Amino acid sequence: MDVLIDTNIWSLALRRAKAHLSAEESASAAVLAELIREGRAKMIGPIRQEVLSGIRETAQFNRLRRQLQSFPDEPLVTEDFEHAAQCNNQCRSKGISGSHTDFLLCAVALGRSWQIFTTDPDFNSYASVLALGLLRIPGSS
Repeated sequence: MDVLIDTNIWSLALRRAKAHLSAEESASAAVLAELIREGRAKMIGPIRQEVLSGIRETAQFNRLRRQLQSFPDEPLVTEDFEHAAQCNNQCRSKGISGSHTDFLLCAVALGRSWQIFTTDPDFNSYASVLALGLLRIPGSS
């Protein structure tokens, strides 16, 4: 099964010094590396934008941009955005709010029968309403 990778996973694997990762973060980076080797790691444009945002140094931005170019953006269509709005509405009706990008990830994953790999606890809330498949690291919450 393919796996849609959230911003926080890309960031810890590509933007943070390996020596400063916790055990759980190191495990997440290792799982990402395995997904990449297997050709199952998927990207969408809004995640690429989030990962590249906030980088002050041009050299670091260009290095990261080159690394991410190995992962083509999954094409998004009108139905993905409509489905994201439905996901948002379903969750809000249960008192759960989230970002537009989060709900776009949910919609893309649901529409393609993919899992989502994230450490963002908000996705646990979304999964209580939506039939999301979340990739879990053994021993994590």
